Amino acid sequence: MLHGYGGYILRVDLETGHIRREKTDPKYMMNVIGGRGLNSTRLYDELRRDVDPLSPENMLLIGVGPLTGTLLPASAYTTISGKSPMTGILGDSAAGGFFGAELKQAGYDQVIITGKRDTPCYLLITNDNVEIRDASHLWGRDIWETTTALRKDLGDNAVQIAAIGPAGENLVKFATVACNNSRMFGRTGMGCLFGAKNLKAIAVRGKRRLTVADTLTYAKLCEKLETDIRHHPEYAQRHAMGSTLLMKALNGIGILPTRHFQEGVCDYVDDISGETLAKKYKVKNKSCFNCNIHCSRYFITPTHEGEGPEYETLCSYTSRLGNSDLEFALRMSTYLNRMGLDSLSSGETIGWAMECVQRGLITKEDLDGIDFTWGNTQTIEQILEMITHRRGIGDAFAEGTRSLARRFGKGTETYAFHVKGLDMICGDPRGIKAFGLCYAIASRGGDHLRAEPFFELTERYDEAEKRWGIREIADRLAVKGKAVLVEHTERQALLSDCLTMCKNIGLSMDLMNIDFASRLLTAGTGLRFTPERVDDALKGVIERDRLLNIDFGIKPEQDTLPERFRTEPLKEGASKGHTVPVEEMVREYYKLKGWDERGVPPAQSGKHA
Repeated sequence: MLHGYGGYILRVDLETGHIRREKTDPKYMMNVIGGRGLNSTRLYDELRRDVDPLSPENMLLIGVGPLTGTLLPASAYTTISGKSPMTGILGDSAAGGFFGAELKQAGYDQVIITGKRDTPCYLLITNDNVEIRDASHLWGRDIWETTTALRKDLGDNAVQIAAIGPAGENLVKFATVACNNSRMFGRTGMGCLFGAKNLKAIAVRGKRRLTVADTLTYAKLCEKLETDIRHHPEYAQRHAMGSTLLMKALNGIGILPTRHFQEGVCDYVDDISGETLAKKYKVKNKSCFNCNIHCSRYFITPTHEGEGPEYETLCSYTSRLGNSDLEFALRMSTYLNRMGLDSLSSGETIGWAMECVQRGLITKEDLDGIDFTWGNTQTIEQILEMITHRRGIGDAFAEGTRSLARRFGKGTETYAFHVKGLDMICGDPRGIKAFGLCYAIASRGGDHLRAEPFFELTERYDEAEKRWGIREIADRLAVKGKAVLVEHTERQALLSDCLTMCKNIGLSMDLMNIDFASRLLTAGTGLRFTPERVDDALKGVIERDRLLNIDFGIKPEQDTLPERFRTEPLKEGASKGHTVPVEEMVREYYKLKGWDERGVPPAQSGKHA
């Protein structure tokens, strides 16, 4: 018996209908751990580099961690990976909820889907029984409707479902996948990959009993982590507001994106804050599988209800677009979840259009006569519907901000805030320098979750000196040592993704490190995961990700930030006067990694000369 791991890899070819179960190879898993590490390595090993992301040959991978579904708190995540239709490079997205635990209890560590069905389908996994079923009656339905219909069809309200909405069906490049209705696989267009394969949903029901190798040791380690979570100084805030606590926190340090990053301070932040959301509209907390923070929130307003939103969605549809109407933002959050649209990428397309109109670079006539002035809620609602159904100018918006700017030209590219095609998150890097470096070098594009170097916000100078020998690492406005911090937290972030653990706990709350993880993995799986073995596995995945992206055509000059963040200082607030010297930090990062000046790992530097 293979402890910890589910025991099988499931391969499904939608075109031929061929389904194959392979036993999980412990030696392979020792080098990748699981989750994102397993998915990325599988892509590196098996994916043809020149494959069109929307072709049947692209791989769609669903991976869970070795300890997912067990007693380990907050290890409820699942990672979906493939070549991104939005960026053309490595794509993946992770979400919590209950889907991952169910897949593990069905006996699977990874699902590998290739091919394309001629007609809409869904995949039903119930332990050893795997079927490709017709989904024609589900096509056109939103995610909530699809989940309800499938559970009714299957006669089982406990079945776990990952589904796409109309945006994924219409191949919107930033379409999402959702499980439990509101747990979103949001970034890099994984919902578009589902749609390209005519795959409406995956339904899973697992009834196997998971085992661990050393039950007593494992239980004690899990108990320690659960206690550490409850005693953490941020526990109460995270329970009350989830990530929306960042609205006022980032505004206070002058980096809350306002009117498309033109300012970092929003004067109406109290109207749209996490505190206001919790006080006026939250009715209860919700949780992912086996997590004791219960940070998700269910809200009810006079006109609608839903779950969430998280910080990125709340900011994307309030201050980033110049909107002060919290109820409207909550309604848009529900719409995005039902249609299957990424809030960051959809919000950036709208913010780009609003700033370009403000600057006279494009006109209403260029945009189907729609009034893209700041905070225009009627426009926001209208364009989201047009994007979802690729109607009118919405068809161009559905391709993403980078594509939009290339289409219109005339200087509009300057205001398309993406890195490598992936739109930037809601945190202005001019006031958080390590995050700026992270956006620049992240293997899936303009993203913070590849490292999330939260430590630079702590002002824990003595601890920084003790851990890294550089006090400035704890200063968000300093540049010194930030490459060191990013290189360290990059491995810590990947560790969370391999364990399929929530990064809010594993990384932001700093409760998971390589030593503790190695003890958990050894007790859970019975395999000898020493700290050195774990660290080597993490470094190997990061290097393979880089090599895969180089094969996809990534150049060193793309490891950068949009011009605004490099050359325009913030004009007010606690980060006033700052820009990001990203080139300097990238050079230091390359050097730390042992890569050459082009960002190529040493084993391949000659090949990519």
